[in-house]
Amino acid sequence: MIASIADEASAQRWLVESAGVDVDGMERLETLVAMLRAENALQNLVSRASLDQVWVRHIVDSAQLLDVSRGTSAPANASWLDLGTGAGFPGLVIAAMQPARAVTLVDSRRLRTDWLARAAAALGLANVDVVLARVEDLPTRTFGVISARAFAPLPRLLALSARFSTPQTLWLLPKGAKARHELEELGESWRHTFHVEQSLTDSTAGVLIGHVLAAPHSKGARS
Repeated sequence: MIASIADEASAQRWLVESAGVDVDGMERLETLVAMLRAENALQNLVSRASLDQVWVRHIVDSAQLLDVSRGTSAPANASWLDLGTGAGFPGLVIAAMQPARAVTLVDSRRLRTDWLARAAAALGLANVDVVLARVEDLPTRTFGVISARAFAPLPRLLALSARFSTPQTLWLLPKGAKARHELEELGESWRHTFHVEQSLTDSTAGVLIGHVLAAPHSKGARS
């Protein structure tokens, strides 16, 4: 079992030493953390308790998606769709770390999307597109990477959003302690290559990684 990153100093050190975040990137992340603390007093973006470990619980928990996806076939700057992004995790962290990558942040709550737009502007992130919409109402287009953190159970998530993917799209889905259970629930109804990677921030949590090859009963699906 991988030892989890347990404290704030270790989290920031991991970002620099293992994730390769440069000085400018760390400044953007520090600005994001400061803005999150201030905004959380006005609207409940994240639990107050989690702010005591904001670098572990939110920043590295998001940034690890780039780490666990190393070795996959996804291009380094593939377009990224983050569904139900809320306070910006993981999508806004990814955009701050990789300002050359186009990142689309989707949320159905105006207060959240207003916050996301302000945060992206303050961080100077021209690569971020903030969309106020329900997933069901989004126009269909495909992305190279799709993420969703605590958005919906896996079967419903795929039913809602598989139309944004191709068989080459990489899905990165932090699922907490329910990762293996949700993968088992999916069963064989979808053709996919999902597997579970242990989270770097919680030894009991997992990240689902893989590709969706075919929807149930779709043309080309195998029995």
